[in-house]
Amino acid sequence: MSSAGVYIVKTVPSKEYLAPGHRACPGCGEALAVRLVQKILGRNVIIASATGCMEIISSPFPLSSWEVPWIHVAFENAAAVAGGIEKGLQVLKHKGKLKAKKINVIAMAGDGGTVDIGLQSLSGALERGHNILFVCYDNEAYMNTGVQRSSSTPFGASTTTSPAGMLKVGQRTNKKNMVEIAIAHGIPYVATASPSYPLDLADKVKKAVAIDGPAYLHILSVCPSGWGIPGDITIKMGRLAVQSGVFPLYEVENGKYKITVPIEELAPIELYLKPQKRFRHLQEETIGHIGKDVRQKWQELKKRSERD
Repeated sequence: MSSAGVYIVKTVPSKEYLAPGHRACPGCGEALAVRLVQKILGRNVIIASATGCMEIISSPFPLSSWEVPWIHVAFENAAAVAGGIEKGLQVLKHKGKLKAKKINVIAMAGDGGTVDIGLQSLSGALERGHNILFVCYDNEAYMNTGVQRSSSTPFGASTTTSPAGMLKVGQRTNKKNMVEIAIAHGIPYVATASPSYPLDLADKVKKAVAIDGPAYLHILSVCPSGWGIPGDITIKMGRLAVQSGVFPLYEVENGKYKITVPIEELAPIELYLKPQKRFRHLQEETIGHIGKDVRQKWQELKKRSERD
């Protein structure tokens, strides 16, 4: 991506590496994100995939939807396994048992396997400098096991373990800023992405695997069943998340911030919140509080981007 809104990738490849026939819910934003990422990565990859929705829907024994080397690992250790694979490939190349072409090693997990259960092994892999790409597919709760809150669940959202109840709030804490946590490790490349902006996503995947060292990609993955929306508005909701400032699209390359999908004027936060069942309990005062917080964070991000 040479500048904001100007994309290196002009079209997304048609070749599929996640075969159809998997068991994802209709309109699953995470399955779409995985497909798009894999289209850009191609065949020359090894993937370590944490337990979660994508593991469940894509690998019912004895079948698999994956057309690339794919390893199901425990909830907490996708980054650790990916780091081990990367070191193993280095040894094989050193011994002359593997040609010296680059094999991209990918760790993938949902928000539970990234910001909660997998945070320790992810932090270790980033600190050690493994040449891997970690992709978080963030649907903002533990969707596979019944929509329980994670520390990526946004303030105000109602889940089965953070119900709205009489307080009319739901989740009482703010969403953990995993992107800034990754940036704090001093790694070469960190970015946010959304399948609602496929060319932006494609550029970031290409950048992430081209650099030497660890890279982190945080992808918003709209979940119709967990968010309480119709499956045919997944792309629309992903766009509203960006246009309202809830999920800005930006990258941080060697410490320098750049907004990759600029928004001249943020859309009203109500356009994003009100279609979702998980936010339907919110009172106007709480919606105003959320909107104020979103606008403040957007301005902070703009200042960082303009400064760099």
